[in-house]
Amino acid sequence: MNRVITILAAILIAAMLISSTVFVVDQRQHAILFAFGKVQSEIKEPGLHFKLPQPFQNVLYLDKRILTLDTPDADRFITAEKMNILVDAYVKWRIVNPTLFYVSFNGDEVRANDRMSQIVKAALNDEITKRTVREVISGERGNVMAAIQKKVIDEAEEIGISIVDVRLKRVDYVEQINSSVYDRMKAERTRAANELRSTGSAESEKIRADADRQRTILLAEAFRDAERIKGDGDAKASAIYSQAFGQNPEFYKFYRSLEAYRATFQNRGDVLVVDPNSDFFKYFKSAGGGAARK
Repeated sequence: MNRVITILAAILIAAMLISSTVFVVDQRQHAILFAFGKVQSEIKEPGLHFKLPQPFQNVLYLDKRILTLDTPDADRFITAEKMNILVDAYVKWRIVNPTLFYVSFNGDEVRANDRMSQIVKAALNDEITKRTVREVISGERGNVMAAIQKKVIDEAEEIGISIVDVRLKRVDYVEQINSSVYDRMKAERTRAANELRSTGSAESEKIRADADRQRTILLAEAFRDAERIKGDGDAKASAIYSQAFGQNPEFYKFYRSLEAYRATFQNRGDVLVVDPNSDFFKYFKSAGGGAARK
């Protein structure tokens, strides 16, 4: 019985010794192997590895994946024209030099995030103070991000970190100057609208004046053409009348007398006081116009 217990105890101790000398590195991790508290080697490849049992050797695991630094609050910066703006940025980073990262932060990701936040703020301040609000928001936003990323990359390499990306999520005015900015924008839009209205009114007057001029010209030309046509018609009519009545002058006189009678006696109440022997009643004296022939 004692022999069985001894064997089981030996097996248990052996298993404990073996387990303390074997460790597994995940594909999402870096591993640093320490010997008596000093860095002995880096293990970047995943798999099964061996070490001496503690306290001779121990292992520290670090995350190999891409990490995100995203502060909850926007930071305030001053632009080249001395205006305050709020900038909200985020950084994608990962550990590429485990030993240097450990020396810099003792393997603490929280401390690493704090340091990265300081680096990003310093880079943002350097770039934003050189530019105007318009350049930061739209005009040179790509150049701003590129310059910030370059500065952050250079400083991050010194602490064992690789920068994957730096982005500006939001750039906005501080609350105190929003109203003045909106008032200025409104004034600019109002001025532009007034200019457009003024230009439109001028164009409208120009078009209306041109239309009136063309109308006057068209009416004048139409009246001229109508008078010319009317004159041509009257001339032709007179020529026809002259030719027709020239063939029988007496008939022409008789026709003109009838027109005079018709014009004079249009209404039954018309009264004419005239000598009966006057030429006006010449064709009343003889239905056949005999008096005229005498």
